[in-house]
Amino acid sequence: MSSESGERPITVYGAITANLVIAIAKFVAAFVTGSSAMLSESIHSVVDTGNELLLLLGIRRSSRPADAMHPFGYGQELYFWSLIVAILLFGLGGGMSIYEGISHLQHPAEIQDPSWNYAVLGVAFLAEGTSLTIALRKLLERRKAGETLWQTLRGSKDPTVFTVVAEDSAALMGIAVAFLGVLLGHRLQNPYLDGAASMIIGLILASVAGFLVYETRDLLVGESAESDAVQSIYQLAAADPDVISVARPLTMHFGPNEVLLNLDIEFRPELSAEGVTAAVDRLEANIREKRPKVKRIFIEAESLKRPGQGGP
Repeated sequence: MSSESGERPITVYGAITANLVIAIAKFVAAFVTGSSAMLSESIHSVVDTGNELLLLLGIRRSSRPADAMHPFGYGQELYFWSLIVAILLFGLGGGMSIYEGISHLQHPAEIQDPSWNYAVLGVAFLAEGTSLTIALRKLLERRKAGETLWQTLRGSKDPTVFTVVAEDSAALMGIAVAFLGVLLGHRLQNPYLDGAASMIIGLILASVAGFLVYETRDLLVGESAESDAVQSIYQLAAADPDVISVARPLTMHFGPNEVLLNLDIEFRPELSAEGVTAAVDRLEANIREKRPKVKRIFIEAESLKRPGQGGP
């Protein structure tokens, strides 16, 4: 299962394949050459592989149907596992890379033969670039007219896409830094540059992890649907001939493709109970047709309330 309307999460599968192969190659190169930056890149790839597996776990668990204990389903569990991914990226990826860099600065060792590093980094760049391209294509499918790529990334509600884009972008930056660290360290016979590169890689990972934590936190605490979706729902409700006024729609994401909607509507006072019921059914049908992500709709009909009586 996937968060993408039942599609297979191709972005996650692509990232797992790329990271697992690259991690093995990087560890071999780090062992042969003794490069600190390459070892940091190896740790990075291992952490990324584990992170994608956790995303798959989140996808599977979030697809479980609603039950008595979780009447709105388990969609938000995907956001929980995405938060765990961000924490692991920060702690294991960023922390261990910085630690490895500091350790290398304290006990510098020259790189013996950088050719292994160059070959592995070249292959890693191609593999990570391919994975990023797949993820970007999925992201651009949601891009709206006049919207920048950064705005699309920030507005995405699907961690299987924006997490992979962020991780692969960090991976490509890390590869570039590792290449410069190995190249300059070997050419200048300065092993400290290799250790410094490892620390920079760690800072890159920590920064990306911080971004992911921030984005996932918003979703976990109940982020609203996009502003254009909220405005569209408002206009649909306000345009109904039986509606007098509409309060601002209240929305919340329970998953990338599952939105909860609460509408406070005042209908024409002369409407009978049957008329209000018909109007509510009509509104729900129109909203679901225009906004298929809205799965649950709760409408409070103000015209059902009568002076001195309680109403729904």
